[in-house]
Order: sequence, then structure tokens, then C-alpha cells
Amino acid sequence: MTMKTLTATLRVSPQIAPSDIAAIAASGVRSIVCNRPDGEEAGQPAASSIAAAAAAHGLRFVHIPVVPGTIGERDAAAMARALAELPAPVLAYCRSGARSERLAAMAAALGKDGDASAWDIVVVGGGSAGIAAAASILRRRPGVRLAIVEPSEDHYYQPGWTMVGGGIFTPGATRRAEAGLIPAGAEWIRAAAAAFDPVNDRVILADGRAVSYRVLVVCPGLKIDWEAIPGLSGALGTGGVTSNYRYDLAPYTDRLVRRFRGGRALFTQPPMPIKCAGAPQKAMYLACHRWEREGRLGKAEVQFHAATPALFGVAAYVPALEAYIARYGIDLQLQSRLVSIDGAAKVAIFEQSRGDEMRRVEERFDMIHVVPPQVAPDFVAASPLAAPSGFVAVDETTLRHPVHDNVFALGDVAATTNAKTAAAARKQAPVVALNALAALDGAPPVAAYDGYGSCPLTVEAGRIVLAEFGYGGKLLPTFPKWLIEGTRPSRLSWLLKEKILPPVYWHGMLRGREWLATPRMAGEGG
Repeated sequence: MTMKTLTATLRVSPQIAPSDIAAIAASGVRSIVCNRPDGEEAGQPAASSIAAAAAAHGLRFVHIPVVPGTIGERDAAAMARALAELPAPVLAYCRSGARSERLAAMAAALGKDGDASAWDIVVVGGGSAGIAAAASILRRRPGVRLAIVEPSEDHYYQPGWTMVGGGIFTPGATRRAEAGLIPAGAEWIRAAAAAFDPVNDRVILADGRAVSYRVLVVCPGLKIDWEAIPGLSGALGTGGVTSNYRYDLAPYTDRLVRRFRGGRALFTQPPMPIKCAGAPQKAMYLACHRWEREGRLGKAEVQFHAATPALFGVAAYVPALEAYIARYGIDLQLQSRLVSIDGAAKVAIFEQSRGDEMRRVEERFDMIHVVPPQVAPDFVAASPLAAPSGFVAVDETTLRHPVHDNVFALGDVAATTNAKTAAAARKQAPVVALNALAALDGAPPVAAYDGYGSCPLTVEAGRIVLAEFGYGGKLLPTFPKWLIEGTRPSRLSWLLKEKILPPVYWHGMLRGREWLATPRMAGEGG
């Protein structure tokens, strides 16, 4: 093994072996950079074996794999940052040493700091999915340079809003400061993303700045389209018009239900996809249960208007829900979509499919809980990353973009067929963490997502039907049937929702603790 000295702080060499590390350390080298992808030729020592040997001798190690003929500005920027941050002298190696020497020259041309806005990983979105993915990444590799792009200063536990609307949680229990949730080691860029430039590995911010990345993780959530239903946005919060899909309106739902003394109560559900497909009917069941307990249900005429052809998308859970529909005397209207609302007149107009006929029906209401359509954010839908649906195109298993190998998406913005729930994001985050780090190392995806999502259907205060399922509606229960039978209402499931899941969210999921979320490795059976 021969080292060539380029500067007082940098040397290069051909491929080294773990057995060379003792001599390298004795020569005064304090850090090693590998510029060679694993598996380039037979018998090549893996970067991980060099890293382990380096650590055993007290040396720092960084892997910046590059392929001859494809070395670009982002590779040079990564090399510049490494050379600026690693203890010197540094030894960089590849197959012959030439690649490392060229990369070092390009890094020097960029300057000591390289591109100041270039990051190893950029996470767009600081909600449930973004914070969880960032935390999982940094727990695995604390030294990675990671930035989170997120404009909001508040972070919300949105699964709790149904419980706020039901009078079980206080609004404040579902909100915390974003600053306190940014994982240690991550940089918070307090700005909104406006566009993606994946060809040049850049995110364009709303203020015009460009943020460069080696790997991109997209998870800004979805857009709740309040304006899609004429008359809705102006009516919300007054005259009995409410929605648990907004932090400030969930307490209004609670007040309406408490003060309801009889009349017509309407609950609506738009076409899929939406956040938590069961949430529209959860609000209805909790309201009906309260009225039942207080002897007011008999004075209520309750209707559930769902734009979908079935009460719930996974058939195994429908019988339990239908039993509650019957118990509460709810008038179930399937394939009935809210198309406009007149808050002052207290009239809602629905478009209903009845066989080959499409008709419009007016329904008077005393209170109405509305769930509006939900779509991809505008800047995502207009981007090169979008699928025809407007959401980010990804492979459903690896969550990697089909065209741009260094782009991943998770959470509500991903164009996957799973349920869009916080539970899904909890399972997706470790998968994306592993696959994003693999991409950073020039390797293929290593982890697989099975479509898991969970929707705790609050059919009454104290009982929940715990729906857990994956792609194709396959049931994926977490607990054995003797403990929780997910297709039936359970008190233990209620305890899980009320007492256990909130701390799991705040102190587990958002901290990178993958409780009950160990990722499945690619190639393993589901």
C-alpha cells in the first residue's frame, strides 16, 4: 500500500485492506475517506470492514462513493465538506487513487466549505413523517449532514383531533413547538418548499433560495382542499358547520355535540384518499354515543354521507361498523358526495350515484361535520416527482422514486395505495431511513414496506375497532387475537388510543425509537 501526499493535510492511495489500517494510523493519518462504491470488483474489501478497522484504531471514516465518468458537483461538495470537517491528515482511497485525487482537486476548486447549501440528506416536511424519518436516519448515522425544510413553528398530533372533537383530549395536548422536536444533529430550514429540481438535486424554496442535496426525502403531507366545496370555507366555525380536520375547529365539534338537543346531524366523507379513512365516521360514532348516554339520541336524525361505495375499505371491519350504524339508527348514504353548502340557510347539497343515475339532493341540517377532499400540495403536483395522481411517485415497497434513485417519499404525500395514517408513517420512517442511507452510500434499497396502516375506529367512548391492514387489505394485526381481536370493538384498543399511542408518538416515533416498527429487509417474507 503506497500513499501519495497531495498536501500537508491530504493523501491518496489505491484500495486499502483492513490489515493496512495499523500502518496507516502509525503514519499519522487521523481520518479515511473511501471514494469507491462497494462491489466494484471481486475481492474488494467492503467499506464497512475498512470503517470497522479504522474505528478500532481511533480513526474517523467517511464513505463518499463515486463512479468514474460520473463525478459531479454534489460529489465534490461532499468531499469538500468532509475534508473541512475531518481531523487531518486525511487519506482518501479508491481503486487506483486517481479518482480520489481528481475529486480532491474538484473539492479544492469549490473552496473549503464547498456548496454551503449542499446537504447529505434534505427532508422536505417537518410533520409526523419528516421528523420520524430524520430521527431514524440520525440515530443510525449521527454524523450525516441533514436539513429539514419546514415553515411551521407548531407541530400537531393530528390523530388526537378526533378525541378533541369527542371531548376526551384538550386541544393543547395535540400541539407542541416544532423547535423542540427537531432531532439533534439536524438543521431546521424555516421556509416553505416551492419546487423540486431533481435533475440538479435541488429544492427551490418559496423565498427563491436553492437547497442542494445528495439524497432527498419528500414528506410535506397533503393539502386539505377546503375550497373544493363551494360555501364551505366561509361557513366553518359558525351555524353548526364544523370539521375535526382543523385544530381550531375540533373544539367547536365538541361544543356542538354537547349543546345538541335534537334535530338533523349530518356527517360527510369525501372520495379517497384522505387522512385516516375512518376519521369521518369516528366523529359521528362519538357524537351518537354521547347522545345515547344522555338520552338524546332518539331526538337526533343522523345521516352519514360517504362518497365511497362501502362503509370501510377493508371488508373484515365492516360488520362491526354496520352494527353501530344500526344501534345508533344512522341513515347510511353511500356514494353520496357533498358538493356545496349554504351555511346561512343550513342546507347541504349532495351528488348521489344510484345505479346509472346521478342525482342532486338537498339536506337540511342543524349541525354538519364536513371532511373536504384531500389532494397533493400544489408544488408537489406540479413537480417532476409527481405521479398522475399528483402525489409523489414511488415504488410501494422501497418508497424510492422510479426515476430519481436518490429521492424517497413517505407519509400522506406518497403515491402509495396504503391508508394515509400516522401509523403508516411510523412504519415507513425506518424503511426510508435505511434506504436513504443506502442511497447515500451508492447502494440499492435494503428495506421494504408492506403497506401497514392502522385506523383505530372509535365506535363509542371506551371501545375501538382496531383496524390494522396492509396493501390489498391484508390484515396485519400487531397483537394476538386473544389480546385484541381487531375486527371487534375492544376496551383495550381504547386504552391504546387514549393512553399509550400519544406518548409513543411524542417520545418514540418522533425520537427515532422504532417501537413495534422494526423494518423488514428487502427479500424477507411479508
